[in-house]
Amino acid sequence: MSESLKPDFTRLKAALGDRLHFAAHARAPQPDVARDAVLECWDDSAREGGAWWRKVWGDVLPLARKNAAAVLRLADPELIAVAPTAHELLARLLTCLPPGRDPRVLTTESEPRASARQIARLEEDGARVERLLVEPFGTFADRLLSALKAGGHDLILLSQVFPDSGLRVPDALLAAAAELAPRGALFVVDGGHAFGSVPTDFSRASARAFYLTGAGRGAQSGEGLAFLAVPPGCPLRPADTGGLADPDGLARPVCAPAAYGTGGARFMGGAFDAAALYRWNAVCAWRRSRRLGPREIDARVRDLQARFVRRLAERPRGPLDVERLVSMDLPALGHFLVLRHPEAERLAGFLGEELGVLVDHLGDRLRFGFGLHLDDGDVDELFRRLDSVHA
Repeated sequence: MSESLKPDFTRLKAALGDRLHFAAHARAPQPDVARDAVLECWDDSAREGGAWWRKVWGDVLPLARKNAAAVLRLADPELIAVAPTAHELLARLLTCLPPGRDPRVLTTESEPRASARQIARLEEDGARVERLLVEPFGTFADRLLSALKAGGHDLILLSQVFPDSGLRVPDALLAAAAELAPRGALFVVDGGHAFGSVPTDFSRASARAFYLTGAGRGAQSGEGLAFLAVPPGCPLRPADTGGLADPDGLARPVCAPAAYGTGGARFMGGAFDAAALYRWNAVCAWRRSRRLGPREIDARVRDLQARFVRRLAERPRGPLDVERLVSMDLPALGHFLVLRHPEAERLAGFLGEELGVLVDHLGDRLRFGFGLHLDDGDVDELFRRLDSVHA
């Protein structure tokens, strides 16, 4: 049993009361240091006035990029672009698709809603979209690689952890898939349900692939911050651009052709709320102080998930039983567990409103998320509440 981290989440406890937060996959609770960081940002900006931006661009942003690169095991933080949302970065990437013809897109039926919607909109305008089924997952790798070998794609968009099942694409498969992608194609890995929680070594795929993620889930840093890891030597010139895309030219007049920085800078936009950077850096520092590297975080969550599965297996058949789990292969999953149920929406509402257990659902999938704010006692209390109403 790991030491509980609840003393680092006192603000969360005060806000939740006796409710249990099992929706960390949707929005991870932030430790107290994240709130402190927002106040630090405000104080810095008030104290330093206009000079504050020099601190942001000279100290805070470089540290944020360094922290993001470390999570992905990338050697060069300069390859990291930063924006307020992952959608902004994806939209910027899409302006780099080849002009003058309808693009060919390879993706899956299980992508997050925002990117799935964007691909559907491209399809309206003529894009030819091939969507792979993720399940059965045992054949997914072969089907993905076969589709890539067929060639001809301009955009490949693939989640690292699929939001409707929790199933995870291994690092080795991401690297093999990126290697098979056509030269010049945009290969984009959506790490939104993995970044900052599931141990990731993106170094093998990084020569050919982009890594896109927000910081509000496993990274525990809230909204307003997203990262894009860009392949070394990337020559793309996004049509959607902003002042930060040419950091060395901020004091020079703008003229055509527009100049771009190197690495991740070329995918930057305009100024944004720096409080998100402060939060991210504070959470990373807190994790280091607690010796919570990716493997340690993963081990804590796997222990909680295993306890959940054991308790679920002990229950009689009913609305929530172990047979409904999409998978019990914990190392192959992200940090949430998914149960199939035709009334998932009703069950999520019942758990939240009647039992004070915060979960969520996607269609017929009920999702239980696990994070650093939870301990063994929370899992036991969850099942005590379930047993009290025979749910």
